[in-house]
Amino acid sequence: MDKNSIIGFILIAAIFIGFSMFQSRQMRKQAELQAQLDSVARAESLALELAEAERIAALPDSLKDSAGTPLAPVPQSIYKDSSLEAASHAQERVVTLENAKLRLELTTKGAQPYSAWIKDYKNYDSTDLYLFRPGASEYSVSVYTGEYINTRDFVFEVAEQTDSTVVMRLPFTGGGYIEQKYTLHADSYRVDNLLSFVGMQGVIPRNVSAFDLDYHVTMPRMEKGYKNESQYSKLDYYFDGDKKPVEIGRGRNASRRVDSKLSWFAFQQQFFSAILRAPQQFASGELAVTFLPENDPERNLMNCSAKMRADLPAGGQGSIPFEFYFGPNHYRTLKEIGYKFEKIIPLGGWLVGWFTKYAIIPMFNFFHRFISSFGLIILLMTLVIKLVVFPLTYKSFSSSAKMSALKPEIEKINAKYPHTDNQQEMMKKQQATMDLYKRAGVSPMGGCLPTLLTFPILWAMFRFFPASIELRQQPFLWCHDLSAYDSIVDFGTRVPLLGDHISLFALLMAATMWLYSKMTMANQPATAGDPNAASMRFMSVWMMPIMMFFICNSLSAALSYYYLLSQLISIVQTWAIRKSINKEEILAKVRASAGKPVQKSKWQQRLEEAQKMQEQMQREQAKKRK
Repeated sequence: MDKNSIIGFILIAAIFIGFSMFQSRQMRKQAELQAQLDSVARAESLALELAEAERIAALPDSLKDSAGTPLAPVPQSIYKDSSLEAASHAQERVVTLENAKLRLELTTKGAQPYSAWIKDYKNYDSTDLYLFRPGASEYSVSVYTGEYINTRDFVFEVAEQTDSTVVMRLPFTGGGYIEQKYTLHADSYRVDNLLSFVGMQGVIPRNVSAFDLDYHVTMPRMEKGYKNESQYSKLDYYFDGDKKPVEIGRGRNASRRVDSKLSWFAFQQQFFSAILRAPQQFASGELAVTFLPENDPERNLMNCSAKMRADLPAGGQGSIPFEFYFGPNHYRTLKEIGYKFEKIIPLGGWLVGWFTKYAIIPMFNFFHRFISSFGLIILLMTLVIKLVVFPLTYKSFSSSAKMSALKPEIEKINAKYPHTDNQQEMMKKQQATMDLYKRAGVSPMGGCLPTLLTFPILWAMFRFFPASIELRQQPFLWCHDLSAYDSIVDFGTRVPLLGDHISLFALLMAATMWLYSKMTMANQPATAGDPNAASMRFMSVWMMPIMMFFICNSLSAALSYYYLLSQLISIVQTWAIRKSINKEEILAKVRASAGKPVQKSKWQQRLEEAQKMQEQMQREQAKKRK
């Protein structure tokens, strides 16, 4: 073996020994690393086993056997916080707050209202009246606590319960809890809600400054007529300092996004409402109402929703107050609570609303103190209103009676100027007619203004009766509910425009309107061949009564009854005034003044000036043609 071979073997041996030593060192490091990984895995496994044991231990006894083993596989964890995970699988239960007016059920699942039974009212079919049925409401809070959570997903613990108060809490493993406290006022429809974040500084990150509040309610049908009920149901919301709330809906689906602070909102059925107020105000929100069809199998009326945002207390520690109202849309009740709640009742604009608030409602309440029959109350109210406005309407009725006495003289003028297609002759006829009225002391326009002044009263009644909860389910004569339509014929199927019934009050109202129009128009002097006059007669005598019948057929019977009484009283007043007018005396006065100059009104003077200008223009045009 030569020298080079020996050196080669030595180098190979050195490399082999060095590689073996390096490999041994790497294997020791790998073993140490693996030991560390195994230790971490065992720790994690132990932590999971402990969390699983805690989760199983937190399960209700009804879900475990005698050995403490779950009867069914336990779902995998969803939440990082073991307390939240346990609360998400806990058994919910229902607790109750009750007084003489309201029975409010609350569920621990989400610590939210479960049902609201208004005890001193009934549905149209005499069943218990629920503003929302069990499970038809959701009231939840969403907030970021290291993970985004919604309180509706967790079962709260009942920390305190009395006849008027219940306190529910949702604890966190890292400390702190979310608390919901509900307090029902004595003999009231009001419920105070205090949302508190207690010891949550280490749970809610410092940069979280707001939380979301979702409130959804499905309101059932409570009244006889779907059309009338839905037409007066809506969603309202109110900004602090405004004169009245903003409304959306009224029988139609609607939604609205509000990017400014608002004080409260109301889910309003025709006669009952669920109102939520935030004394510290909501920062913003999205509101929506969706109406369900009349043939809804669950007989629900509408779905109302509010997705609101509110400011979180600084540092995730503090309380935010809210106030609920679950009750009737009774003007005095809502007025006493304050905050403009009574403004949700539709009483009309500023003029009509003013008249309703300061005249109609006080008079209604005054009569109700002594009289129990609402049909008689409406009769007395109609008589009082007619007597009060009689000085205004007398001039209108008197002018109508005097103009009917002038019918023979009007016919002479029509015979003198028979050509209705001659504009110049028509102006002479108008001038002659105005001279006749002036000599008789009659102003054809004199009765229009007083009549127009009575329109706000008619509109006030149109708004008042369908919205008056006092009339709800109050019988009178053949009608079982003055707030709904009365039905003497039921078709069993819907007829276009008419509905599925015929209202007797609406039919009688239309008949008296036709009679009154016929009575007033029959003695009115008509201009021969005037198509406008004929059209006005047709509209007044036929179209208006027919239209009013179709409009009122599905509305409140009290409204049709009031219009019926108003027309009957007007007929009597018109007949009495006409009897007091001496037609022969008026004709004698007119004939005695024939040929004498008559002081012309400004309107007549303008009419004559227009006539002269027209004649001059015709002469100039004739000259140009020649």
